[in-house]
This record gives sequence, structure tokens and C-alpha cells, in this order.
Amino acid sequence: MIDEVIFLRHGRTGFNLQRRLQGQIDIPLDIVGQWQVDQSAYSLAQRFYWAKVSNIAAHPDLLPHSADPSVRRMDVDEYRKAPASGRTMRVVSSDLFRAQQTAHAFADILGLDVHLDARLRERSFGQWEGMTREEIRERFPEGFRSWTAHTGGELDYGVESRADLGARGAATIADYVRTHAQDPTPTTLFVVSHGSWIAATIGTLLDMDMDNLNTLDGIRNAFWSTMGVSADATGTHWVLTEFNQGPAIAAADDWENGPAALRNPDMGVWKPVKGAKA
Repeated sequence: MIDEVIFLRHGRTGFNLQRRLQGQIDIPLDIVGQWQVDQSAYSLAQRFYWAKVSNIAAHPDLLPHSADPSVRRMDVDEYRKAPASGRTMRVVSSDLFRAQQTAHAFADILGLDVHLDARLRERSFGQWEGMTREEIRERFPEGFRSWTAHTGGELDYGVESRADLGARGAATIADYVRTHAQDPTPTTLFVVSHGSWIAATIGTLLDMDMDNLNTLDGIRNAFWSTMGVSADATGTHWVLTEFNQGPAIAAADDWENGPAALRNPDMGVWKPVKGAKA
């Protein structure tokens, strides 16, 4: 049974830096994005090291052994008897490459498989994909005003509504929970997806109004959120235990722009955009 869900957003891309709506365009991480996901992966791998132990206990062929026959073989029973083997982790990722890169940065440390799921893709921004807010404002002024006022004008341009996005995400998570409901082993579902998808999915699971201006803040690159889930005769119950959290280094460094050693002279500087939550 799934009793915990971790949502991790992908790292920075060139479109993020340029403040373009990438939506479902398949853009890879840039050098700072790879640094971001590595830092978060190191931090999360420490926290969830039990998942490596559990995976080895279930798949003893993963346990390394020396090629020298005189070296004593490692004892898989140490792993099977460890309390950590009492729960499991499943890593699922959007099939867009930036999410795959992020998922593997974490899963590869622990020796876990990554399962791809197109239902975890980012919100579709229709005709606006690849454009900046300034470009949208210039080309589609009425649609832009309606979008930023949360009155639905973006729908005329093929943009997926936040309500539909949240419903898509929540249905996907509910499907995973339902699929694992009969398995008595406590399971952590580790979901790698996209900022708008994660915020809308969490909001929907918590019965929040996606068109309310006081909904969840934007998810930062390579930051995570955690939800607990339980079920009883009255239904499935969700609680948000962490939101938009990152590794300790994010507070000590310029997280959005990365360390100076990674920034070439031609690289732009990421700056927040007012009203970017729309």
C-alpha cells in the first residue's frame, strides 16, 4: 500500500532561464539544472537510503561480490533482516527528458528502476508553448489579460486549464494508490514531474480551488513536496507534510543561477517574474 508520495520537480532548463513556457516541449536540463538535481538527489538519497537496502533485499543479484573467490561473499540476509527491508519505493517519472534526467539522478544512486508515465507530463500551453510572457502579451493581449486575471482566456489558445491539469494529476496518483492497495507492504511513491503539474495535483488532492489566487506557490526547480495518504471506510485522505523543500545548499547558494564556476559569460541570469504563478 502506498502511504507516502514524494513529488520532485525537474531541474532548470534553458527555457526556464529564458522564462519561456515549455509545457510539453521536450527540453533537457542545462548545466545548472543538472547541478540542481544532483544536489537534491544527494540529499534525498541520504534520507531514503533505506530504499537501496529494501531493493537489494528483494533483488539479491544486485548485491556486489568480489571476483576473487578467496574474499568472503556478502550476506544478503543482513539486508533481508534489516528493518529497512520492510517497505518499498517505486520511482515514476514524466516521459519528458528533463524529468527523466532528474529521476535518474536520484534513482541511480539507490539502484532503483525508473518507470515512465506520460500522464505525469507538464501542463499543455497550446499555442503559447515556447513563448515568453512578454511575447504572449504582445501577440495575444486579450488572452494574456484574461489569463493573468484567472478568467480563462488562455483556454481559447489550447492551454490546458489548471482544473483539468489537477484532475489529470490527481487521477494518476489515485490510480497508483488503487493499484497498490492490496499489497500490505508500506510503499513510498516517488514522483518526478513538472512545476505546474505538481502544484495542481497537490491542490486537487487537497480539494483546493485551482482558480483561486491564493493557491499553492510555484514549485522551485529540483524542489520536493511530500504527502501522506491513508484510507478508511469514509474514503482516501491526504495530508501535506512538506511543500517546496530543497537541499541545505539551496539556502546557502544562488539556487536558481547555480555556482559561479558553472556560469559562462554568455549565460543569462534567472530573475523571478511577477505573476508567474498563472
